[in-house]
Amino acid sequence: MDNPILAEVTRGPVVESRHRGAAIVVDAEGAVVLSLGDVARPVFPRSAVKAIQALPLLESGAADRYGLSEAEIALAVSSHSGEPLHAETALGMLRKAGRDAGCLECGAHWPSNEAAARALARSGAEPTALNNNCSGKHAGFICLSCSLDEDPAGYVKAEHAVQREVRGALEAVTGAPHDPALAGTDGCSIPSYAVPLQALALGFARIGTGHGLPPERARAAARIRRAAAAHPFMVAGTGRFDTRAMELLGERLFIKTGAEGVYCGALPKLGYGIALKCDDGAGRAAEVAMAALIARFLPMSEAETAQFAPLREVVLKNWNGIEVGRVRAAAP
Repeated sequence: MDNPILAEVTRGPVVESRHRGAAIVVDAEGAVVLSLGDVARPVFPRSAVKAIQALPLLESGAADRYGLSEAEIALAVSSHSGEPLHAETALGMLRKAGRDAGCLECGAHWPSNEAAARALARSGAEPTALNNNCSGKHAGFICLSCSLDEDPAGYVKAEHAVQREVRGALEAVTGAPHDPALAGTDGCSIPSYAVPLQALALGFARIGTGHGLPPERARAAARIRRAAAAHPFMVAGTGRFDTRAMELLGERLFIKTGAEGVYCGALPKLGYGIALKCDDGAGRAAEVAMAALIARFLPMSEAETAQFAPLREVVLKNWNGIEVGRVRAAAP
């Protein structure tokens, strides 16, 4: 059976494109609040689970040993835009552990932020691994490795102590086995494991509430949420959905995008976790679908509702600045 349509794109009065997918909302006990489509099919969460991947950095004491700031903790769970502050903050994390950018094994790419990419090109410089959207997460991995007295070299490999800690946290928080038979390699070269959306939603309900987590892990999750709420720019960047939504809603919301149309989130005061995946991998569809779920469950003031509206229904303009259509969540 086909998954339902989660989002659609209009041109004038006509629906031009449709994006199918699955989505689920659960509470911290695992009770299903809302379920759409095949939520049992394993999917790769990709970067959506960076908050869980960062738990060992805090639980181990590495974050405190190296004096990581809230902004640096927020960067450790980010998929940032490669803007100067992002790159500088990642370098600062490495220096606190006595390392430099040469230790990063995530690869280099141009900043996804157009202004930052143009400025870098004008300077005559080439992008480095610090501009990689995952450099904050990888700087955190290196801090963890150094704190464990492990050689950081090869920290992206499944057999390295860092990735063993990360896999253990993922399994414990989501309650799902992370089977090497269902593993792939992420864009930043670390292992990625396919798990059901239902398990991801439960993991985020636990991240949002601490329920079902050991005390130290619950404290680590709370620190990550506070850091993201205090520094939403670090989690994504200028104009990005995650940053804009968390700037508006603060500690009432923690969300994280993943590649290929995945989104996960927590509504801490409600105790809910959310996970969704667009079948075609479209990020634009995942964003409006996530926005619709947030708006459905999270109470907002009239002013907040108005400010949130452009995230729920994205205006599309042509090169002359003329509105030509919208990206919107499909009617339930």
